[in-house]
Amino acid sequence: MRDNCTLENGSSTQLYSASDNSSSTPTPMPFNNVTLIIYAIVFIMGFLGNTLAIYVMIRYAKMKTVTNIYILNLAVADELYILGIPFLGTNSVLSYWPYGVFFCKVCMTVDIMSQFASTFCLTLMSIDRFLAVVYPIRSTKWRKLQVAKVFSGLVWVGSFVFALPVTIFSDVQEKFNTCNLSWPEPQDMWSIAFILYTSILSFFGPLVVICLCYLLIVIKVRSAGVRAGRTRRRRSERKVTRMVVIIVLVFVLCWGPFFTANIVNLVQVIPESTTTAVFFFTLVILTYVNSCANPVLYGFLSDNFKQSFQKVLCCHKPNAAVAADNTGARQNANKVNHHPVLTQEWQTVFMLSV
Repeated sequence: MRDNCTLENGSSTQLYSASDNSSSTPTPMPFNNVTLIIYAIVFIMGFLGNTLAIYVMIRYAKMKTVTNIYILNLAVADELYILGIPFLGTNSVLSYWPYGVFFCKVCMTVDIMSQFASTFCLTLMSIDRFLAVVYPIRSTKWRKLQVAKVFSGLVWVGSFVFALPVTIFSDVQEKFNTCNLSWPEPQDMWSIAFILYTSILSFFGPLVVICLCYLLIVIKVRSAGVRAGRTRRRRSERKVTRMVVIIVLVFVLCWGPFFTANIVNLVQVIPESTTTAVFFFTLVILTYVNSCANPVLYGFLSDNFKQSFQKVLCCHKPNAAVAADNTGARQNANKVNHHPVLTQEWQTVFMLSV
C-alpha cells in the first residue's frame, strides 16, 4: 500500500492522496496564516481579472472573433478553477472538509473539468493559428464564429466526460475527514492509472499537438517570408499568433512542474515531510497563478483587449489626433470605393478574416 504525497488533482482540496487504509496521517501544510494570505491574493486577482476579461468579450462587438471565442472559454475555465480556492483554503486552514460529500464531488468535478477545458481551449487556439497562417484561404470555411462556438461546446462536453472518474470516486474520507479521491482495490493501480490518464489527456497529449502546430507555423513563415513583404493583415495575424504562443508558454511553465512531479512520484515515491508539503503547495499555487496571469497577458498583448479594459475601467481618453486620422482614413476609403476590381494581393488580404 502506497502512503505518500501525491498530486493527482491540481487543486484538490487535499494536497495528499492518502488512502482510507493508510497507516499514518498526512503531513499538514504549515504556516496557515501565510497560506491564507497567498490564497486570498491569488483568488482576488484571478477572480477580478477573469471576470473583467469575460465581460469585455461579451460586451464589445469588436471582441467577437474566432480567437477570442476560444479565449472567452479559457477565461471561463480559469474563473471556475479560481473559484475552488476558497474551498481549498478552508480545508487547508481547518485540516478537514466541512462542506459535505455533495460539495466535495461538485468541487472536485469542476476543478478537473476546468483543467481539461483550459488545455483543450489552448489546443484549439493553436490549431486555429495553424490554419490561419498555413492555410489562410482554404481554412476560411472552418474559421467562423459559429464553428468556433460549436467546438467550444464540444470542449465542455468532452471535459465533463473526462472528469467523470473524479465525480464517481471523490468522497469525504472517513479517517482524515478530507475531500479526496477514494479508489477501490487495488488502490495503487487505480491511482497510477488516474495520474497517467490526467497527465496524458490534459497536458502531455495536447502539448504534442500544440508544439506540432507551431513547428509547422515556423516552417511556413520562414518559407513565405522571403517571397512576400509585410501587409497590415499579416502583421495583425502575427500579433494574434504571438499572443497565443505566449499564453501557451505561460501555461506550460505553470502546469509543467505539477504534472512532472506527478510522473516523477510514480517512479520514485516522494516521502512526506514539511519540506515536501511546502513544495507541493507551491506547485498547486503555481497552477492558480496561471489563471491570474492570463487576463494580464490579454491586456498587454492585444490592442483590442487593452482598449476594452480601459473603457470598462473608465480610463480611456480618446485622442483628438487619432480621431482626426480615423476620419481622414474613412474619407480616403470612400474616395477609392468606386474601383470595381481589386488586385490579387488585396483579394487575398480581405479573405483572411479572423
